[in-house]
Amino acid sequence: MTDVYAPFDPAFQADPYPAYRRLRDEDPVHRHADPPFWALSRFEDVWTAVRDHGTFSSASGLTFYEDEIGKLGLAPTIVMLDPPRHTVLRRLISHGFTPRRTAAMEDALRAFVRARLAEMRQREADGETVDLHRDLASPLPTFALAELLGVPEADRKRFDPWVAALTTFQDRGFDAAAMTEGPGVQAVAEMFAYFSGVIAERRARPGDDLISALTVAEADGERLTDWDVLGFCFVMVAGGNDTTGNLISHGVTLLSERPGQRAKLVEDPSLIPNALVEFLRLEGSVQALGRTTTRPVTVHGVEIPAGEKVMMLYGAANRDEREFGPSADALDVTREIPRHLGFASGVHFCIGSHLAKLQARVALEELLAAHPHLDVDRPRAKRIMSPFTRGWVSLPVHLGGRPGAG
Repeated sequence: MTDVYAPFDPAFQADPYPAYRRLRDEDPVHRHADPPFWALSRFEDVWTAVRDHGTFSSASGLTFYEDEIGKLGLAPTIVMLDPPRHTVLRRLISHGFTPRRTAAMEDALRAFVRARLAEMRQREADGETVDLHRDLASPLPTFALAELLGVPEADRKRFDPWVAALTTFQDRGFDAAAMTEGPGVQAVAEMFAYFSGVIAERRARPGDDLISALTVAEADGERLTDWDVLGFCFVMVAGGNDTTGNLISHGVTLLSERPGQRAKLVEDPSLIPNALVEFLRLEGSVQALGRTTTRPVTVHGVEIPAGEKVMMLYGAANRDEREFGPSADALDVTREIPRHLGFASGVHFCIGSHLAKLQARVALEELLAAHPHLDVDRPRAKRIMSPFTRGWVSLPVHLGGRPGAG
């Protein structure tokens, strides 16, 4: 089964789910030859592994390759640390990045979405193509993050080029060349230089924003260093923007293809929070991330030696019939989901999950209320090509439904 899991193959990236099923059924502890790593695909195996940080460590990076952040000359971020250091940093960051601070953003997010929808309606009326991902789903996380971090309006235009450049790392699988040349390296340098200046300014003159809160956060006499705050900013920009935008775009796409499920949400918007989890389960923005074994471990009779990279195939695990039943591949916005891996699990459960869910809920509420028959133009849509994430470059839509339909 050497060729079943082919993360760099465009055909696999376009539709990985048949390969995932074969892995789950026939080769749940898969060995990939080049680059060398293992892959776990069943829900229970991935769930257990990501919650066992003592055996499956994040400290050597999250991709196929060793220490991708170190190759950029950067200090480890919170997602690439294990306890006890991870525990200390997460506690400190949580003092500033609270659900209450996030919830206070709802009115601003809703106003942003409504303004964007008004612009999209006008452009469609003028005969222009409306792109849901480029016009709404992708800009919304940029706006949210800029608001949260207190970035001045004039500086916000920097974010999208940074995010776009950082995706070049993903597209090339974080290989050695990608980490030493190209637009991604320049984007990281620019982003760190910018936020270094912001952090210095906020330490001198704190405001009512997250960076200010992080500079004064304290637990057991310890405070975050500038490197710690920089690392958090990097994670939020590089890992929070496109994943949230793709959650929104995937949700709209899934509902466009299943109008019966969409009708349930239009009739009862209180189902939207549960539907968001179902979207993540079916079309996870993060398809796979790596860990490194600290000791030999045996899974299904296969021994994985110490020091080996092991990819956690979230995209496969979240469609495992062993966990979600025979309808695991079907969209059910009312599905009971006691546990899932849409935001990972264990000590590395996504620290920004509450912000992502807030943005997606507001976007879906406003979209479904204003355009209950919105239709995605799939033949013209373009997916990103990445071995780690799943999402969109472009997603043209018809706000009022498909012309001539019905």
